[in-house]
Amino acid sequence: MLYDTHYKEGKKVTFKKFDLNIAGLLFLPKNFDENKKYPAVVLTHPGGGCKEQCSALYGWHLAQNGYVALAFDAAHQGESEGMPRNLEDPTSRVEDIRSAVDYLTTLSYVDEEKIGAMGVCAGGGYTMNAIQTDLRIKAAAGISTWDVGDSAKNGFPGVNEENFLQKLLKQVAEARTAEAKGEEPRYWKYVPETEEEIKNAPSTIVKEASEYYKTDRCYYPTTTNRYLVSSNDKLAAWDAFSHIETVSPRPILLIVGSKADTLYYSEACYNKAFEPKEIFTIQDATHVDLYDKPQFVNQVVEKLVSYFNRYLKEVKLCKE
Repeated sequence: MLYDTHYKEGKKVTFKKFDLNIAGLLFLPKNFDENKKYPAVVLTHPGGGCKEQCSALYGWHLAQNGYVALAFDAAHQGESEGMPRNLEDPTSRVEDIRSAVDYLTTLSYVDEEKIGAMGVCAGGGYTMNAIQTDLRIKAAAGISTWDVGDSAKNGFPGVNEENFLQKLLKQVAEARTAEAKGEEPRYWKYVPETEEEIKNAPSTIVKEASEYYKTDRCYYPTTTNRYLVSSNDKLAAWDAFSHIETVSPRPILLIVGSKADTLYYSEACYNKAFEPKEIFTIQDATHVDLYDKPQFVNQVVEKLVSYFNRYLKEVKLCKE
């Protein structure tokens, strides 16, 4: 990897989501003392990503600042269990977050009254959705937040295609019918792979993501760069920010690059939410810049730590 994500410093753990084993990386604070209670944060990766990438990077940084941090692979993806493989189901992804919170509450050194959540890209959208229904999450942050429901209905940023949703659902219908009749599952790529595909990519974000996921910059072998075509009906039926106004008085924070072509997702979330809420803009950064580039990540970390310190407070000794 071009930039160190520190994933090797995370402790490999597994936790349950119903009958599935979810693979995680647990990052512990410096000078960790199991007799203390620590605030904790759940980290959710982007669509097409895995725990070893930006989730691990931000998890490590939070641990350096006194937090127990849990990064994990979504069910059906990475090293986590779940069939069919490479399913991208928003409802399932939000349940992953709840299950990660479940796990944190079983750790004696985690203060279950001081659990936060954050996510990157689609993980930011899933995090904003999870806090709406899980009162155990006391504060949530989204980095380069993406609403996968909006993009399934209206197209990726920069893509203007007439009747986009109907064309999408037609392909979903064809894929589901074929699979029902015994054909192999159909998959789409998250990002282009060949030079020709990259050249013809319809938007900046797709080209950026290809550089991140498919080159030495941050390639990791458990990311397959494919998802089930039949995921798209689930994506299209979903709305990341449907009841975000109900989160108040718990806080939300949205961090986004000033040059991100996904900025409007963060603005939509912010505009619908009630106080306390904040958008923090990283100047001259694009959407994917916030995944790993140190000059931008350092600014994100400083803001995250300040935010979570304010709402999740300091460690305390365990009660006898």
